[in-house]
This record gives sequence, structure tokens and C-alpha cells, in this order.
Amino acid sequence: MTGRGRFVTFEGIDGAGKSSHIEWFADLLRKQGHRVSVTREPGGTELAEAIREWLLSRPMSMRTEALLAFAARQDHLERVIRPALDSGVWVICDRFTDSTIAYQGGGRGIALADIETLERWVHPDLQPDRTYLFDLDPSIAAERRRSARAADRFEAEQQAFFVRVREAYLARAASSGARFRTIDSEKSIEDIRKILEVDVLNY
Repeated sequence: MTGRGRFVTFEGIDGAGKSSHIEWFADLLRKQGHRVSVTREPGGTELAEAIREWLLSRPMSMRTEALLAFAARQDHLERVIRPALDSGVWVICDRFTDSTIAYQGGGRGIALADIETLERWVHPDLQPDRTYLFDLDPSIAAERRRSARAADRFEAEQQAFFVRVREAYLARAASSGARFRTIDSEKSIEDIRKILEVDVLNY
């Protein structure tokens, strides 16, 4: 019988560098004999990708942001994440609900209890098995973003917004037990990948 796959998420403020390690990490798992699916949030399905475009480009209230994030997540879970995990595939996801807590909760100021209500409704029985939080000073992250790409609606926010997002991420990591691994994103790519390689051997 095929066992359940593992659910691994990569988190961090925009510019922290998490996305540059995801495909490498997926290849590492494949070399270990795992079947792997790489996906992202918001996104991962046709509907969720359309919602992603709205979230990144259209003005809206903070409550609309949170509701749309969970609407995209529900479709993503139904169509991609749960079926893959049930068939034994490891799912590597660029962002999940921790991002909503950090961005809409910490960044926008939505009450954590309101986001947790949506979390319990959409995935009461599912949390990532491991979350890698790429932590970086917001001023350094801003420099990285400016040199890499044009800013979307979130990336165009002021530094104070990202300070709040970072604080919310760190608080979430501190309260979530063993599933989080916080990585100093000022380390070299080689050092970060050594950390990931060693850690994955332990789960």
C-alpha cells in the first residue's frame, strides 16, 4: 500500500529567497526516490491562478484579500494537494496558510482569530509536515526585490508592512512547535542547501 506523502511548505517575506531553493529541494527528494509535486499559493489550479492575478494586481479590502486567499486554497487543496498526498506524492508548496496569517494578519491587521476560523473551515485536518521559514531583514529583502523584478501590489508596500509580516511569521513559528525550521536567508546558497539537505534526512 502506498503511504501518505509529505507536505512541505516554503515561507518568508518577498525577497527572502525561498523560491530559489524550491526546485533544488524537489530534485533532492526525487534523488532519494520520492515522487514530488511542486506547486504554489495562491495558485496551483486554473481557478486559483486567476485569483492570484486578482490578488497581486487589483485594489481590494483586507477582508476580501483573506477570503480570496482561502477560496484559492480550497480549490488547490481539493484538486491538487490532497489527491497528491493521498497517492503518496510529496507536495512542495511555495506558501500556504502561514502566509495569510503573516500578510493579511500581521501586515494588514486582520484579527488572528478571524483567519484561524477560515483555517479551521478550509483545512481543519491538515497542516504542513515541515515549514521552512526564510527569515531576512526587510531592508535587505527590499534591495533584493528592486534588483530582481517589477513590484506587484504586495511588493510595493512600505517597509513597515514587511516588518509586521516578518514579526507575524516569527510569532507563528514560535507557536507552531516542531514543524517550523527558520533559516537565516543571509547565509550563502550553499550553506542554506546544506541545512535543507541535513534536515530532510530527519523526517
